[in-house]
Amino acid sequence: MKTHIKNLIFPVRCPYCGNVILSDEYACKNCIGQFPKSYYKKYAAGGYQCVSPFPYSGIFSRGVKNFKFNRNKNYAKQFAVVMCQCISKNYYDCSFDIVTCVPMHKKMIRKRGYNQAELLARECSKILGVPYYDTLEKFKMNKPQHSVSAKERETNVKGVFRAIDKNCVADKNILIIDDIITTGSTLGECAKILTKSGCKTICCAALCSVEID
Repeated sequence: MKTHIKNLIFPVRCPYCGNVILSDEYACKNCIGQFPKSYYKKYAAGGYQCVSPFPYSGIFSRGVKNFKFNRNKNYAKQFAVVMCQCISKNYYDCSFDIVTCVPMHKKMIRKRGYNQAELLARECSKILGVPYYDTLEKFKMNKPQHSVSAKERETNVKGVFRAIDKNCVADKNILIIDDIITTGSTLGECAKILTKSGCKTICCAALCSVEID
């Protein structure tokens, strides 16, 4: 009864178009009909594979922007359903020990209210049945990646992340989650730090992949 009343007052909406959907649905039928027939694969800096269910365009980029900038934290659960379908299809032979995320600096978290990559990672963790851990921290501010050129992105993320506890990741198979992959510099830098910390394998997944000309 309480859930029914809550859904009437705060209806569940499709994260791609905003239309009201049933509480157990992750998107409306019209938007699902626009989902790509194949997944996107890209390699982050250092050669770490990243898979994504969507391109960063159209209804998908609109959904991500609403998620990140309009405080629609609840979209994480709906996005995670599709992300996990993509992860399971592409990493079917991987047995993950840890799900983690690309961290955000504390100042940015205070400004936005949350780290969207962490929300996605925590929801993916629940669906996949793999524990979530904060394995990295961003201890130094840098320029936003979207504000620098593709060539500058790799140097822009150097020295801004560090491992929280090397013992936590040692000999572990890790899945790193982010919301968007463009050149792969950020995910690659995070993966490199975890590799140096002694993890066994690293795979990456992002909600959207930016196509670079």
